[in-house]
Amino acid sequence: MLTPEGLARVLLRRWYVLLLAVLVTGAACYPALRPAPRYQSSAVLVVKPPRTDNQPNQLTNLQPSLAMVSYAVVQQLQSLAGRAELRAAGVHGTYRLTPRNSGTSATPYYSIPTLQIESEQTRPEEADRQVQLIIGVYGRHLSALQAAQRVPASTLLTVDLVNRPGTVALPPNRTRAVAGVGALGTLTGVMSALWIERLAAARRGRRGQRLSGAHRTP
Repeated sequence: MLTPEGLARVLLRRWYVLLLAVLVTGAACYPALRPAPRYQSSAVLVVKPPRTDNQPNQLTNLQPSLAMVSYAVVQQLQSLAGRAELRAAGVHGTYRLTPRNSGTSATPYYSIPTLQIESEQTRPEEADRQVQLIIGVYGRHLSALQAAQRVPASTLLTVDLVNRPGTVALPPNRTRAVAGVGALGTLTGVMSALWIERLAAARRGRRGQRLSGAHRTP
């Protein structure tokens, strides 16, 4: 078993491996310090009940049951089949579907049927396009869910946007990137030094066995 003292001796003997790891890590840190720009587009949609004479303003008749329907659609899109459908529709990169919680820490139930959709891309227009694609797939799933239940056209739930997709530039996290590259470089350097030391020890063992065999030969 390798002790801390033994590890220190190995690293001192293989200092050139660590030096090479430091140089490679330093070169790898340069792009980490200059990451590609990232943009996040976000939109919030709401599932609305049908308009009625008693409730002409659909937004004043939002019920928890609508939130459950909306969450059922979200679960479909977050399943393996749903993610595959989103990819087939052209959705790629980082995206999130987050039901909005209108309750408190004491009542953490989704009582308002709103959903926040976010997408991160390297171009702002692409981030907006990804959000629009997800909204389209969500709407098709909601329509298919109601069609399967044979909901009459006069009582269909509809999708509307509380706010249109808006894009903001994400600040780069250089500290985390450099820390990650540095940790990976350190681990690689130490493991490489140990591996080379092990190869050298095996080579010395084979050489010793050959010399021992030669001494025994009359």
